[in-house]
Amino acid sequence: MTNPLLSTWDTPFSLPPFDAIEDAHFAPAIEAAMAEDLAEVDAVASNSEPPTFANTIEGLMRTGGQLDRVLGVFFNLAGSDSNPKREEIMREFSPKLAAHSAAIYSNKALFARIEAVWQARDGMDLTDEQARVLMLTRRGFVRAGAALEGDEDARMTAIKGRLATLGTAFGQNLLADERDWQRPLSEAELEGLPAFVIQAVRAAGEERGADGPVLTLSRSVIVPFLQFCPNRALREEAWRAWVARGENGGETDNREIAAEILALRHERAQLLGYDDFASYKLETEMAKTPEAVRGLLMDVWQPAKARALEDAALLEERMRADGVNGPLQAWDWRYYSDARRREEFALDESEVKPYFQLEKMIEASFACASRLFGLAFKPLDVPLYHPDARAWEVTRDGQHVAIFIGDYFARSSKRSGAWCSAMRSQRKFPDVQAPIVVNVCNFAKGDPALLSYDDARTLFHEFGHALHQMLSDVTYDMISGTSVARDFVELPSQLYEHWLEVPEVLREFAIHAETGEAMPQEMLDKVLAAATYDMGFQTVEYVASALVDLAFHEGAPPTDPMTEQAKVLAEIGMPEAIVMRHATPHFAHVFTGDGYSSGYYSYMWSEVMDADAFEAFEEAGGAFDAEMAGKLEEFILSAGGSEEADVLYTKFRGRMPGVEALLKGRGLAA
Repeated sequence: MTNPLLSTWDTPFSLPPFDAIEDAHFAPAIEAAMAEDLAEVDAVASNSEPPTFANTIEGLMRTGGQLDRVLGVFFNLAGSDSNPKREEIMREFSPKLAAHSAAIYSNKALFARIEAVWQARDGMDLTDEQARVLMLTRRGFVRAGAALEGDEDARMTAIKGRLATLGTAFGQNLLADERDWQRPLSEAELEGLPAFVIQAVRAAGEERGADGPVLTLSRSVIVPFLQFCPNRALREEAWRAWVARGENGGETDNREIAAEILALRHERAQLLGYDDFASYKLETEMAKTPEAVRGLLMDVWQPAKARALEDAALLEERMRADGVNGPLQAWDWRYYSDARRREEFALDESEVKPYFQLEKMIEASFACASRLFGLAFKPLDVPLYHPDARAWEVTRDGQHVAIFIGDYFARSSKRSGAWCSAMRSQRKFPDVQAPIVVNVCNFAKGDPALLSYDDARTLFHEFGHALHQMLSDVTYDMISGTSVARDFVELPSQLYEHWLEVPEVLREFAIHAETGEAMPQEMLDKVLAAATYDMGFQTVEYVASALVDLAFHEGAPPTDPMTEQAKVLAEIGMPEAIVMRHATPHFAHVFTGDGYSSGYYSYMWSEVMDADAFEAFEEAGGAFDAEMAGKLEEFILSAGGSEEADVLYTKFRGRMPGVEALLKGRGLAA
């Protein structure tokens, strides 16, 4: 039987043939593609001709195309529309794929050829991009353990396989806890909730086949519930379920998994000659050292904590006025903070939210990209992996640029959060390839679907990542799009959030769902004025998570991560009514893979740049200044990882930024 994953994709824009792909196709396709990849790599390694950039580095670039194609489809489905069969495949193939990667990186003949090219590089007349790719390739092999021998080499392979298994288990446990918990709500318990929250819990009940409305652990449902529910006992019940993800005991408990992951990462770093995992991980980032990361975080922590404590005292006064004694608790913060916001800014989210229709916010994100970069978006009627997903062809001056897929609604088969991925990356070698980019979010369904202001920012954030992928213009896909330092990758996404705050954008696209009228100027002014409201709380919960992540990976690994977490929070004086944004057992950024491990700080490192970068637009003539947009595309969005991040930013801005613009942007400046 023909496997569509391994066949030529005779589809529009060579999209995956989703209507022909079945779960039974994935395992044999991955097995076949891995075997083909190894054969291609072995052919490069065993080439009898002297090593050159063309036959070794570019030869390596030619390998693995089939595997990339198959995994691009599978991993997208495993995250956005999982099911028991796909979870089983993930468990089976995570260690196999880790072993496959280890086999390539431990291929001594291949590494010898790469090293030979490296040593002869000065006489090869390489382009700047080729020199960069050579350096990154060699560095990647060295950091993966290619120079290890004997028992150390074997141990590194075993560690990688075990880490892949543990990371998969961590993510699947978290998804199970989020999927399995639901709290039926009576009609009486809906009293006091705004219409859009009631609509969200009713939609969640329908999606799960319940008899009535249910509260779930989807962020787009539970956060507004905690914000508006007047029943304090019910808020506490919901909050405790939300923060307990991954630490409920039993088969889905992630605490021992986290401890083993940290121990293995430390051992892996020491095998490679580093003191600890943080030193290993940060070496290739902009920050370079744990000390630099901690310095930034503490520069922000002190003013953020001071603001949060001031706010906590004001919220506790409100709670007292409600007749509630005792200290302000974490399940109280959002509820009383929203009440304070309504009073101080005369801003009621239930009145604001109808102006943030999902469809209009998608239009807004496209319109900004059109004005800045000349992009056009045409809806496509093509088979996709889920009925909720939609596709657009992206063009410029009539020329094809990319395919963009948006998958916006929460469902029980989708992991939490929001993300951008590329089923296919841009490249020019060995053939010209346009990207297929996917944005996945978890917004509550509705008719029409309405977003909070934070939801709308999330949509713009992920579309900023998508632009980084779509506008990429490099030769080799290993430096394409978001293939940059982790503490630089969030710059385009966080920078793009600023365009949501541009008054002319809000005036055009913040259109009331029922009346069709634009947001009144008075409300628009209030929305913008309130943009930094509660920033002490938001900054504290984030920075605390980043500091805990750094502590986990600096020095010897903790035998009990929960004890270490408590120790770090005590040392920094964590306000009692605020918890980490991501506590250890559900810290998916850090424990489902190495991407953000010892790197959760990167959002703030990038924010230092995004605040400074948007100031450059304002200084130059406004948010849509054509010259600055051209520089942004040339030096950031199209450049990928073709140069070091600080070099690219300096070319764009003329200098590196300080922390001042960030504190000003968050309303935390003295």
